[in-house]
Amino acid sequence: MSNNVDDAGVLQALLERLSEQRLPRLLEMKAKVDRGEKLENFEVASLADALEAARAINPLLDRHPQYQPLAVKALNLCTEIASKAAANEA
Repeated sequence: MSNNVDDAGVLQALLERLSEQRLPRLLEMKAKVDRGEKLENFEVASLADALEAARAINPLLDRHPQYQPLAVKALNLCTEIASKAAANEA
């Protein structure tokens, strides 16, 4: 039971961070690459951090599959940004 309580707190913190920090940054980066602009080094680092965080929560998502669609959408957004950023560098 304590595992579920611990998970609930972690999930709440992750969802808050996603909505208040990561998603706004990701959407700014997406708009930037959609305009054909290149990402700055700090933006690339932020994108890499978001991807690493997504990988790190896999065990949590295994225990709470109802959050997997949200995680997939966030991961797809990161992948789209990375692909467009790479194309803009060429």
